[in-house]
Amino acid sequence: MRLVVIGAGGHGKVVLATALEVGVEVVALLDDDSEKWGSNLLGVPIWGPVAAFRTFLEMVDKFILAIGDNRTRKKMSTLMEGVDWATLIHPRAYVHSSARLGEGTVVFAGAVVQPEAKIGRHAIVNTGVVVEHDCRVGDWTHLASGGRLAGGVEVKDGAFLGAGAVVLPGRCVGQWSVVGAGAVVTHDLPDFSLAYGVPAEVKRSIQAEP
Repeated sequence: MRLVVIGAGGHGKVVLATALEVGVEVVALLDDDSEKWGSNLLGVPIWGPVAAFRTFLEMVDKFILAIGDNRTRKKMSTLMEGVDWATLIHPRAYVHSSARLGEGTVVFAGAVVQPEAKIGRHAIVNTGVVVEHDCRVGDWTHLASGGRLAGGVEVKDGAFLGAGAVVLPGRCVGQWSVVGAGAVVTHDLPDFSLAYGVPAEVKRSIQAEP
């Protein structure tokens, strides 16, 4: 598979490393920061702006969004509608054969995705995350490093769980909500909320869906 990576920041570096570990041929990275153009990341050239993706449509098999911010990732996936998206699983991650991953999703090293879990499109299952059995994780979500979803958890579209956050069995995190690092979610969280602490409590509302 020949691949173009969209985004050449810190998150892009880890996505690129995952693609290379899988044995994918990464042709180029695209990023809107002009200061990066002409340089390289892990030996792969940063070719130009994101809009240049059209140049590669006939040259590569797949694209992947390497952008950590959920709202930006949704916007880019909409602007680039119609391209073929890769789904990447690091060779040192475990994803059960009955789990389902949407297009554009990346599962990083050390992550575990257990039976009958379902993860949507353009989701990030970051380093060392555990997604237990029967979880439902929506599109454009980001489970940051070390997070833990117990069995039957639902994380709705666009939600972000900070590093080391834990969601107890059967709880629901509302769409486009943010859960702070190290929080423990013991009850359902509403849409568009910011919650943190042990146990996690809603502190305020946040901007609605982009």
